[in-house]
Amino acid sequence: MLSFPNSKINIGLNIVEKRSDGFHNIETIFYPLRLCDLLEVVENKDTEIREQVQFVQTGIPVDCPAEKNLCLRAYSLLQKDFDLPAVKMHLHKIVPFGAGLGGGSSDAAFTLKAINELFNLNLPVERLKQYATQLGSDCAFFVEGFPAYAQGKGELLKTVPYRLAGYHLVVVKPDIPVNTAGAYAGIIPHKPEKSLHELFYHPVEEWKQNVANDFEENIFKQFPEIKVIKNKLYESGAIYAAMSGSGSSVYGIFESAVENIDQAFPGCFLWKERSGFISEE
Repeated sequence: MLSFPNSKINIGLNIVEKRSDGFHNIETIFYPLRLCDLLEVVENKDTEIREQVQFVQTGIPVDCPAEKNLCLRAYSLLQKDFDLPAVKMHLHKIVPFGAGLGGGSSDAAFTLKAINELFNLNLPVERLKQYATQLGSDCAFFVEGFPAYAQGKGELLKTVPYRLAGYHLVVVKPDIPVNTAGAYAGIIPHKPEKSLHELFYHPVEEWKQNVANDFEENIFKQFPEIKVIKNKLYESGAIYAAMSGSGSSVYGIFESAVENIDQAFPGCFLWKERSGFISEE
């Protein structure tokens, strides 16, 4: 079974309060991108192979020990409740990691969905989301992948419209690693005057003045190169630009296609798409 785990951007991100478990409650808008990895999961009928999961990863190299690999953890999570056959997994990594684009979380969610379908587990969407939440705060979003207003740690989701359909998106990822735990250092949680859920429905042209990512201030101090990318996107005509999640990707929203923008960001990963429904060809 072949699937295409897609990525996302965060439209705004407010760190609302610190929780008793050490995590933070946030509010953000998860918005899907067509940028995706490739994931193949098939039953392993080779009786000479004793491993429960035979896993191969190609594409962008990811230095991750097996016990932390989210695809393998997704399989193990379902294996606890179901007698799953052995499988072969092949993940071809295209979405950059450490980018705030949710690539690893998406791989995990799509592994859950693939196993559910491949072995006829008949798990409903809400049950899949419960499993996904055990793997990562934003994993549940990728079970359905609709634009969503997220609260809690990112697992409490409310579907919102495809407001950016027809706009052109440019995502720029510099070769700069940003540690999520470090990104929270120095953050003072606060409750905004207006919810992002409300601001999301304002004209996109007004987002520049009203929609913010709380991580940007500290991250830009540590990595001024990321702030330069945001400024360049505005200089190139973006009506809104922001860092996605805790970075280091920055995206710009444009009313029309931007020619030769690749030249403004040498050495960076760059993705362009005309936004719409993920299922559209």
